[in-house]
Amino acid sequence: MIGSILLSPPVALCLFLALSYGLYRLGGAVAAQGEEHPGKHLPYACGEDLMPPKVQLAYHVFFRLALMFAVLHIATLVVSTLPTRGASHRIAVAYLAGIAISVFVLTKGEA
Repeated sequence: MIGSILLSPPVALCLFLALSYGLYRLGGAVAAQGEEHPGKHLPYACGEDLMPPKVQLAYHVFFRLALMFAVLHIATLVVSTLPTRGASHRIAVAYLAGIAISVFVLTKGEA
């Protein structure tokens, strides 16, 4: 009975979190305490001062393009799985019109 309670995921998670926190606090108590220095938390670069990067990469264009391709692939999947009979042709045209507007908005402003 107690074994099954201890092995249940929520109880095991709490036990491991408590154990991890205890080890973290024990490591902090045992570790050597250094004095505060302005460069203590800066990245180490073999004794050299790191210069800020000159070029900042912009991923917003990539994410807009990836979103556009995802929208187009989902549109292809939806339209290809519509039944061939009935009012599905009108539904497909309306859906593709909405997708066209979405793609226009995603590509607007790009050179």
